[in-house]
Amino acid sequence: MALLGLVMVLVQGQGIRSSAALWLLLAAVMVQVLSWTLGYFHHPQWVADNPEVDRLAKLFIFIAVAWWLGGSTRNTLLVWGLAVIGLLLSSVVQGDGLQEWLRGLEGHRVGFGVRNYQHGAMLFGVALLGLAVFAPRIVAPGRWRAARISGWCLMFLLAVIAVLIGQTRAVWLALALALPFMLVVWLLNTRLLGDGRRPNRRCLLVGGGMALLVVLGAGSLLKGPIVERVGKESQVINMLLEGDVEEMPYTSIGIRIHTWQAALEWIQERPLVGWGGTGRSLVIEHTPWLPESVKEVFGHLHNYFLEIWVAYGLIGLALIAALASWVGMATWRAWRGGVLPGDMALFGASFFLYWIVVNQFESYNSFWTGVYVHNLVVGGLVTHYWRWQRDARAGNHLAERSGR
Repeated sequence: MALLGLVMVLVQGQGIRSSAALWLLLAAVMVQVLSWTLGYFHHPQWVADNPEVDRLAKLFIFIAVAWWLGGSTRNTLLVWGLAVIGLLLSSVVQGDGLQEWLRGLEGHRVGFGVRNYQHGAMLFGVALLGLAVFAPRIVAPGRWRAARISGWCLMFLLAVIAVLIGQTRAVWLALALALPFMLVVWLLNTRLLGDGRRPNRRCLLVGGGMALLVVLGAGSLLKGPIVERVGKESQVINMLLEGDVEEMPYTSIGIRIHTWQAALEWIQERPLVGWGGTGRSLVIEHTPWLPESVKEVFGHLHNYFLEIWVAYGLIGLALIAALASWVGMATWRAWRGGVLPGDMALFGASFFLYWIVVNQFESYNSFWTGVYVHNLVVGGLVTHYWRWQRDARAGNHLAERSGR
C-alpha cells in the first residue's frame, strides 16, 4: 500500500511530485548507498550484502499516507482515532490480555504484547497526548455528546494507567515535558494570539480537574512501583553526574551510558559517512571492553540519533534534521494558511517534543512501532500541507484568469 501510494504520487500527484519530501527520500537512498559503498572499500568484512536502503526510506511512508488521506481533516482524525481504539483493543487480545492489565495494577511492569515494555508505553504515551489535545473537540456540544464524553474519559483513564504500568522512565519524562508545553501553547494561542475567543473557564476547570483526578488516582494506586522505578537508578545517576562512568554498573541506565560511550569511539573514526546500516550492531559486537552479557542481549544503542550517526555519519544526521525541519515548516504553513486546525497543529508540535525525547533513550524509529507512529502522525500533518499548496495554486490560477 505504501509503494502504491508512492506510485500514485508520482503518476497523479501534480504539484506534489516536486515536493521536498520526495527529494529527501531520494537523498535518504543516496546517503545509504554512499555509506555502504565507502564501507565496502574500507571494511568489506562488516558491510551487508546490499545498502539496505529501507532503513531510512521507511521513514518516508508518510508520503503514501498523506496521499491516501487526500488533505481531509475528517479522514486524518478518523485514522488517528481508529489507531487509538486499535491500540486499546490490541492490548486486550495480545500478550496476556486483561491479565496483563491486572498484573500491572498489582505493581508489575507490563508491555501489552508489543515488542517490549518500552514500546507499549511509548504507544500509549502518544495516545495520551492525542486524547489531551483533542479533548475540547471530542467533548464539544453536538450529537452523541454524552457518549463522546464517556468514551473520552474511559480512554484517557486507560491511557494514563497504561503509561504508568508500562514503567518506562523516558516516556514519563517526555510526557512531563510535552503536556505542560501543550498547555502553555494552547493558553497563549487562545488568550493572546487567537481571534478574540477566550477559553471557557468552566469547561477548562472541569476538564482539567477530571484529568488531574485521573492522574492522581492512578498515581496513588501505583505509588509504590512508580517511586521504586524512579529511584531505582539514583546511584547510577549520581555516578554519572560525578563523571564516574568507568565504574558505573551495567544497569538499565548504565548499559545505555556505556554503549553510547562505545558508539562515540566508533563515530570518531568515521564521523562523516559512518559505518553503514550495520553500524549499531558493530558497536555492540566489536567493542572489546563491553561485557559478553551486553553483547548477548542487545543489538542496538537505545538512542536513535546516535544510531544514525554511527551508521550514516553527519550526512545521515543532516538528513534527519532536514526532514524534521521540513515537516515543521509544512505544519506551520498549513496552520497559518487556515487549512490545518489549531488542535492538530498543537498535537504535531507536542508530538515532536515527545518524539525527540523518547528517541534519546530507545531507538523507536528503528523498529516497526516507531515507524508506524512516525508515518501515521507525519502523514496526517503533511496531507494538510499539500492541500494548502493545492488550494494556493488554485487561487493563483483563478486570480490570473480574473485579471485577463
